[in-house]
Amino acid sequence: MERRHFLSRAAVTFGLLGLVAGCSSPPPTPAENTAKRREINAGVDDTLTRLYAQSPGSRELVQKARGVLVFPSVVSAGIGIGGEYGEGELRSGGRVIGYYKTETGSLGATLGVQTKSVVFLFMTDAAYQQFLSGNGWTAGADAAVAVAQTGANGEIDSKTANSPVIGFVLTNSGLMFNLSLNGTKVTRLDI
Repeated sequence: MERRHFLSRAAVTFGLLGLVAGCSSPPPTPAENTAKRREINAGVDDTLTRLYAQSPGSRELVQKARGVLVFPSVVSAGIGIGGEYGEGELRSGGRVIGYYKTETGSLGATLGVQTKSVVFLFMTDAAYQQFLSGNGWTAGADAAVAVAQTGANGEIDSKTANSPVIGFVLTNSGLMFNLSLNGTKVTRLDI
């Protein structure tokens, strides 16, 4: 009787291991990684073009920033429990430094799906080095992020422009204001 239970448990364990192994996907090929990087690069270029059109003062801030982290498409979805996910890249001095992902979870009145673009500008060396030095980075916990406030003429207000980290959020209808990026977790992608 004891042997039968052992064999049953072993069969179930091996079956589950086989199912998990069958569900896992193989690592991406170098060609797939190259295609993913190109897709992200094109999305970043498009996002920065939209940002400059919607907020003329943002171009000067991007040029002054030590690092520019852009997520062209962050998808938010949920029913009660929600989450966000997006992939992007970090640029400094016009060069790509690395690729990153952003993830956020939430509880509460979440219903539906929304896509947005998120841009973080690291304006000081200290803020930029803090971002680079960690295994991950969380807005609000690792650094305060000032969400950009613009005037009617599209210029960035001076309080925002003097912040160590500035965030922009763009939707299909334009720049979003009065929201928090706190809790947004960023980690490096291996592509």
